[in-house]
Amino acid sequence: MASFTLSPPCFAFSSSSSSSSSPLFFSAPSQLLAHKKRNQTRLRVSCKANNPNNSTDDAAASPGSRIIDRRNVLLGLGGLYGVANLAGGPIASAADVDVAIHYPNVSKCHYPSDVPANADITGTCCPPVPTDTVLDYQIPTGGPMRKRVPAQFATQEYINKYEAALTAMKNLDPSHPHSFPQQANIHCAYCNGGYQQFGFPTEEIQVHNSWLFFPFHRWYLYFYEKILGKLINDPTFALPYWNWDNQSGMTMPNMFMSTTSSLYDANRNPNYLPPAIVDLNYAGKDRGLSDEELIAENLVAVYRSMVTNGGTTELFMGKKYVTGTPPSPGQGSVEGIPHTPVHRWVGDSVDQPNGEDMGNFYSAGRDPLFYSHHANVDRMWVIWQKLLGGKDFTDDSWLNASFLFYDENEQPVRVYAKDCMDNIAMGYDYEYSSLPWLKSKPSPSKTTGAAAASNAPFVTDVFPVTLDKVVQVKVSRPKTSRTKAEKEKEEEVLVIDGIEVAMDQYARFDVYLNDSDQPDGGKDKAQYAGGFAHLPHKQESSSTTKTSVRLGLNEPLEDLGAEDDDTVLVTLAPQVGGGVVDVDSIRIEYSTR
Repeated sequence: MASFTLSPPCFAFSSSSSSSSSPLFFSAPSQLLAHKKRNQTRLRVSCKANNPNNSTDDAAASPGSRIIDRRNVLLGLGGLYGVANLAGGPIASAADVDVAIHYPNVSKCHYPSDVPANADITGTCCPPVPTDTVLDYQIPTGGPMRKRVPAQFATQEYINKYEAALTAMKNLDPSHPHSFPQQANIHCAYCNGGYQQFGFPTEEIQVHNSWLFFPFHRWYLYFYEKILGKLINDPTFALPYWNWDNQSGMTMPNMFMSTTSSLYDANRNPNYLPPAIVDLNYAGKDRGLSDEELIAENLVAVYRSMVTNGGTTELFMGKKYVTGTPPSPGQGSVEGIPHTPVHRWVGDSVDQPNGEDMGNFYSAGRDPLFYSHHANVDRMWVIWQKLLGGKDFTDDSWLNASFLFYDENEQPVRVYAKDCMDNIAMGYDYEYSSLPWLKSKPSPSKTTGAAAASNAPFVTDVFPVTLDKVVQVKVSRPKTSRTKAEKEKEEEVLVIDGIEVAMDQYARFDVYLNDSDQPDGGKDKAQYAGGFAHLPHKQESSSTTKTSVRLGLNEPLEDLGAEDDDTVLVTLAPQVGGGVVDVDSIRIEYSTR
């Protein structure tokens, strides 16, 4: 097994005349990345052979002496030459450049005290600390293409192969980085506050509710899949995907149901085992819909997430999240719905205190079904890119975001978002399954003038609010009667901001446009704009998290005949956890496509 010993590093300090400054990172010799700050900053380098307090995450470090591990600086700059040249003078050009979330100092992974107090957790929920050189990962070329298949159509031969691979993984020593518990720990550590941002010990790394969601989980599945293939000496092995966007795959796949199979997990909701149809809009309880009604709503939910609310990069992939900023700035459309409701629908909220396994971040990776759920989430990214014309972020602070994994050869590696943008280049693809949701756009429902005729107050007269009941307000539109060209250039976006939610609660509210003050009818009607879903987890620094949700308006306003209206009537309807949700404001912005 590969090993890596952490040696005493040299440190780079940022200093300025200001009382606060931010750490400096480098992703390429020509590129200096620094978190936003107003004051001119200088870089100085210090090397100490012995420093018992040389933690880059030392909470006692003064704001003027944020520590940066020299190893990371040298990896980016290609040597001390670059550091010396940059350290000699002011770096004014870096004042407004964001810093990518850097792969964490894994030796500082701490016990995730931010999991539920009664959580079923052993050890530290931290993957093994590398004791060998962490290398920048190079994706192999020339190998066989791995084909991910729809789980409902998997052959018995394939199922046997998958069971053999997962059995081998589960038979490894639990401390082995390839073992199933350690694979689950990756998700727990990155998603439950096990790691701190480099240089900002009070800010945690959270890969959900931001633009890190898709790249992190793609790399996570990539190595999980490669490790399984290695264990059975089959480089063509690929994960199955849970095809919940097609009516033929809307139950928990049967391949995961046998109690004698390595694919089985006992912590699943006993009320939703096959033949129960998954509820992609799940709000914590059964809604009494027929299978036909659920299927229809599910298809609309996928259409809405992929098309209506996926019209811009930010809407689809999530809000910018960089070093020095709090986690969870805002989830992308697919992450919100259907990703999160599926997690909670599968998790056992009947017999387990926290919805374990899939229903809580800390335990989600313990269920083999988790990886197939996320394979379909990843497939949504591929479809958005290649069929719907979606464009990935071009920001350096997204491209250079990095994570740490063990590859199939037990080598600790650093990976970047910029290297996972093309699934084909990564050596895997998805077997075709039809996309019935593309033809599931809600039927138009004319509501012209509904806001003007309503007695509802304006948003500024009501918010902030605690969302313990249905709230309906008027929201002013900065632009009306936009031309086709204007709409092709910009998406009108409803921004629900300052959503503060209790971290350990499953919370869900729905959003309606130009509807009654007590909306009824299914989630497949045009007035339903989408919703917000929060999966339980915590942050060590707080019992609540603050985030936002953004919903596309171009298509809904057309369908409602409200493009010329000066205001839009917005209804927030709590479904579960309303009393633990506060909302600061609602407004309309415009996002460039």
